[in-house]
Amino acid sequence: MQRQIRLFMLATGLFLTACTTLEKPPAPVTIPPVVIPPIPPLPKLQASSWDAIPDWTEDNLVQAWDAFLQSCSALEKQLAWQPICLTAEFFEHKDNQHLRVFFELNFTPYQVLNADGSDEGLVTGYYEPLLYGSRTLSKRYRYPIYGVPDDLLVVDMSDVYPELKNLRLRGRVIGRKVVPYYSRAEIDQGAPALNGRELLWLDDPVELFFLQIQGSGRVKLDTGETIRIGFAEQNGYPYKSIGRLLVERGELPLDKASMQGIKNWGVQNPQKLAALLNENPSYVFFRELPSTLPGPIGALGVPLTAGRSLAIDPRIIPQGAPVYLSTTWPNSSKPLNRLMLAQDRGGAINGGVRADFFWGFGEEAANQAGKMKQSGKMWVLLPKDYQVQAN
Repeated sequence: MQRQIRLFMLATGLFLTACTTLEKPPAPVTIPPVVIPPIPPLPKLQASSWDAIPDWTEDNLVQAWDAFLQSCSALEKQLAWQPICLTAEFFEHKDNQHLRVFFELNFTPYQVLNADGSDEGLVTGYYEPLLYGSRTLSKRYRYPIYGVPDDLLVVDMSDVYPELKNLRLRGRVIGRKVVPYYSRAEIDQGAPALNGRELLWLDDPVELFFLQIQGSGRVKLDTGETIRIGFAEQNGYPYKSIGRLLVERGELPLDKASMQGIKNWGVQNPQKLAALLNENPSYVFFRELPSTLPGPIGALGVPLTAGRSLAIDPRIIPQGAPVYLSTTWPNSSKPLNRLMLAQDRGGAINGGVRADFFWGFGEEAANQAGKMKQSGKMWVLLPKDYQVQAN
């Protein structure tokens, strides 16, 4: 596609040059050869085998089954998934042996590779935090959680260009031009379009920042009520890691650049905190969710399952698909090999072998998620007649 666009622009440019010089022939010029930069390789899926998957016969697939059924509730309308999801709905033998046979009969494993052909990548973690807030602005509760602003424009060109199906552009209209939406710094400085869009007010700006990274959370209100909120939209800017910035600036060692380490840095450097947070221009808008949900809602539109839901790059791995993850426990060499479900995505999750492991809710989940920066490999399981895109 990029090559076609470059050739089209080149041809158009030459055509327009010819049209503007009909009255007077141009002086002879030497036109240098046009060099079109090579299109960089893309991550890809490579057909594999069940024997190649570490500990495939040891995983407790019963624990992944309910998460798989959640995926099917979103995938069952897609032709490639209908037979499998219909079979799963009425599948009665829910023990490890029969479930393993179910997956082996219905799926083909594909190993996920990076653009350079390597098969290892970064696996991080996320969780559902508990925050403290109010529905009313006060001296204590003064950091707003915003709903989706009315002037946020989302551009979706996938109907015209199917290859852009996972690309959404965000912006706002000024006159007849579409311009980027407000950045984090502009929003925090009081962008007028956000007035009146406050869902809640929190007591801590750092917790608000990390809530946006996690994408969902629970808020205990000053009335005693606890409510659940989840991702609704984003301002369109790419995610930028403030932990990496602190390491590059020499303000944190690499082994301390965790969520806990960044929070501790903020306590020790309150005068630098706002400027650091604004280095990440990405901003997330939320919506209130029913408190009866069994888990937060991921990008697939289904509740996430602790220890079995995974955030991936949907340009490489289809949303909802089973993904076998081979990695290690946080800050450990102990193997963590299990079947997961690709039910979410994140601003920092880009590329082939790159994933975010959902740990669930509570202090232990927060502890594990904050420490997790492990190397891992991935296999995506796809229906046997699934059309895998050639890269």
